[in-house]
Amino acid sequence: MFGIHFIDWIVIFAYLLGVTVIGVMAARKVKNTVDFFLGGRQFRKTFMLFFSFGSGTHTDQAVSVARKTYTNGLSGIWYQWLWLFCTPFYWTIAPIFRRMRALTTGDYFNIRYNRSVAALYAGICILQLVVNIATMLKGSGAMITASTGGAFSEFWAVSILTVLFVVYGVAGGLRAAILTDFIQGILTIFLSFLVLPFALNLVGGISGLKDTIANPDTFSLVAPGEITAFYIAVIAFNGLIGIVTQPHIMGCCAAGLTEMDNRVGFCYGNMLKRFCTVAWTITGLCAIALYPGLTSNAEIDQTYGLMARDILPNIAPGLLGLFLASILAAVMSSCDAWMISSSALFTENIYKAYIAPTKSQSHYVFVGRLTAGLVILGSVAFALSLDSVVEGLETFWIIQALMGLAFWFGLFWRRATPAAAWASTLSAFMVYILTANKLPGIFDMNAFAANYLPAVTLYNGEFRLPFQMLSYLSVGAIVMVVVSLMTKRADETKLDKLYRCLNTPIQEGENPTEPFELPENSQPEQRTKIFNHPDWEIYIPTKTDTYGFLFAWVWVAGLIGGVYYFLAS
Repeated sequence: MFGIHFIDWIVIFAYLLGVTVIGVMAARKVKNTVDFFLGGRQFRKTFMLFFSFGSGTHTDQAVSVARKTYTNGLSGIWYQWLWLFCTPFYWTIAPIFRRMRALTTGDYFNIRYNRSVAALYAGICILQLVVNIATMLKGSGAMITASTGGAFSEFWAVSILTVLFVVYGVAGGLRAAILTDFIQGILTIFLSFLVLPFALNLVGGISGLKDTIANPDTFSLVAPGEITAFYIAVIAFNGLIGIVTQPHIMGCCAAGLTEMDNRVGFCYGNMLKRFCTVAWTITGLCAIALYPGLTSNAEIDQTYGLMARDILPNIAPGLLGLFLASILAAVMSSCDAWMISSSALFTENIYKAYIAPTKSQSHYVFVGRLTAGLVILGSVAFALSLDSVVEGLETFWIIQALMGLAFWFGLFWRRATPAAAWASTLSAFMVYILTANKLPGIFDMNAFAANYLPAVTLYNGEFRLPFQMLSYLSVGAIVMVVVSLMTKRADETKLDKLYRCLNTPIQEGENPTEPFELPENSQPEQRTKIFNHPDWEIYIPTKTDTYGFLFAWVWVAGLIGGVYYFLAS
C-alpha cells in the first residue's frame, strides 16, 4: 500500500496505537490547569530528560541541518549547534523557572511588569509557536514525501501528522506529552542514527566520503563565507537571549518534582540533542556524495528522506516503517508540548486576565483545548506557505529573541519598567522588519547596506543575519535602559514578592496552584550579591550552580573535539 511494505505498516500502526492509549489514559487524570499545562509537576529525571529532548528535537531540525550541510558542508552543523554554547546555562536557568511556581512564562512578565506586558508576551509567543510548529511540519512533510517516493504529498503528510498529535495532546495536555515523549524520544534517536551507518557504508566510510568530496572547505567546522566564527558567536548569543522566552521552556523546567529533576532533564536532554545533531550532519555529508547536483530548495529538503527510501527497504522489511514511525514521534513529541504551551499562554495571560477571570478550572481547561486547536490550524496554513525549512528556522530564531531582553533585564535589574519592556520589544521588532527587508518598496536594506555599510555586513548581496541580530538586540537594549530611567519604577511590593520567590528553593512536596505564592514559613536562601546595589539582583552562584555549569562545559568541549577529530582534522 502506497509502495510501503506491510511489515512497515505494522510498525507504524503499533506506534500510533501505543501513544493513543497513553494519551487517553493521561486525559483521565486532568483535573485542573496545573495538570493540563504542567502535568501536575510530578516527573523525575528520566522523564524530564526525554521530555526536554523530545520537545526540543524534531524532524525539521534534522532536515535543516542536513540541508545546510549539503549546501555549506560541515559548518552546517551550527544551524542546530548554535544552542551548544547555551546548553551549560540551562543548568542554572532551570531552577529559576521552577521557583516561579507559575504555569506560564507570561506569569513572570505579569508580576515583574504588569498584565499588559504579559499579554504582549503571550501574543508574540503564540506567533512564535505558529512559526515553529509550521517549520517542523514543513520539514517532516518533506521527509515523509521523499521517503514514501511521493505516495504522500506534502499537503497530506502535514495534515496526517497534525491530526495525530492533536488527538492525544488536546485530550491529555502536558501529562500526555511527557509520558509519550519517553517513547518518542527513543524513536527520535533511532531517526537520527537509523540511516547513517548504511549511508556511510555506501560512500566508503569517513575516508571514502573525504575522497569523494573534493572541496576541503566542506569538512571545515568554520567555513569561509556564510558560517564564520563571528556568525556562530552572534547566533549563539541571540539564542541565549531568546531561549528563556520560548513558551515550552516553562514545562521543561517546571514539570519536574524537584529542582534537580528539572536541572538534569533540561540540560542533559538538550545535550543529547547536540549529540544527535552530529548524526544529522554526517548524513548531510553523505547526501552530497550520493545525490550530487541538487539545486532547488524542495530537492535539498528531501535528501534525508530520499536516503531512507533508497537504502532502508534493501536492508530489511520494517526499517522504513521504523523510520516513518520515528518521524511521527519526532513531530508529535514537539508539537504536543508547543501546542499546550500556546494554549496555556492564551488561557492564563489573555483570556483569564482580560475576558473571564472568575470561571471554573474545567472552563479554563476547555478554553485551553480549544485554543490549542486554533493555533494548530494557523501553523498548518503557514507550513504550506513556507518556501523552505531554513527560511522558517531563521524566522523562529529572530521572533524568539524579541522579548528576551525584557526577561533578562527584568530578572537582574529592578529599575526596568513596564513602559521600557514595551518600547524595547517594539523597537527591536521594527529594527528586525527594516534589516530583514520586510518593507519592499518603502526601504531596501540590502541596497542601503551595499551603498553605505562595510562589505563585511553583506553576504551574497544581502544584509547578513548576524548583523540583523546585533542591530535589533543593540537597539532593544539601549531603549530598555533609556526608557526605564525616564519612566516610573515598577511596584516595589511586587518586585519584593518576585525576588523572594526566585530566591526560595522548592520544598519537598510543594505543588503550588498560584504563581509566585510561597508556602508558609518558607525561607529564602542566604546569598551574596555580586554588586552591592539595591537595584541589582545578581548573586554569587552556589556550588551546585558552579560545578554543574562547569561539568556541562566539559560535555560541550568533548562534542566539539570529537567532531573535529573524526571529521574536520
